[in-house]
Amino acid sequence: MPGIGPRTAQRLALHLIKQPKEKIENFSTALLNAKNQIAQCKKCFHLTSLEICEICSNSNRYQHIVCVVADSRDLLALERTREYKGLYHVLGGLISPMDGIGPDMLNVTDLVQRVSQEDTEEVILALTPSVEGDTTSLYLAKLLKPFVKVTRIAYGLPVGSELEYADEVTLTRALEGRRDMQ
Repeated sequence: MPGIGPRTAQRLALHLIKQPKEKIENFSTALLNAKNQIAQCKKCFHLTSLEICEICSNSNRYQHIVCVVADSRDLLALERTREYKGLYHVLGGLISPMDGIGPDMLNVTDLVQRVSQEDTEEVILALTPSVEGDTTSLYLAKLLKPFVKVTRIAYGLPVGSELEYADEVTLTRALEGRRDMQ
């Protein structure tokens, strides 16, 4: 499983094996139920048990701003901040020619249709600061600019870090993402 190393996997497996059979059956039933009941939102492609997710159907959210993320984990991270009040669009990954992932394998066409047909004022690209994230951002910006204002989240130094330990790319992005003091 992603993010779980060999030792943690071993600890989890040993823990599960020690559990009573009934607990393991309940656990496996819960996993199967989740797999059968969770699908993608028809509008934004976030994971949901409904046809349209709670975020897309929430009329209190800003309906004219769409934040583009690579996957639902990124969406959940942004939601934890409780700062962003608009809608989302989950691409389902990033463009990565080295891995054989092209735009046609992502939810790009759906995003362009959505933005061109709805009353969208701004698309915020919130993609990982990597070669794949930058490639995807540049590609999307080129496609979307004829229809809408396209912005990208700023990248820079994490809070509590020291300048001397930051790499050149992070420092460059921190300088590029600077803003006026208020």
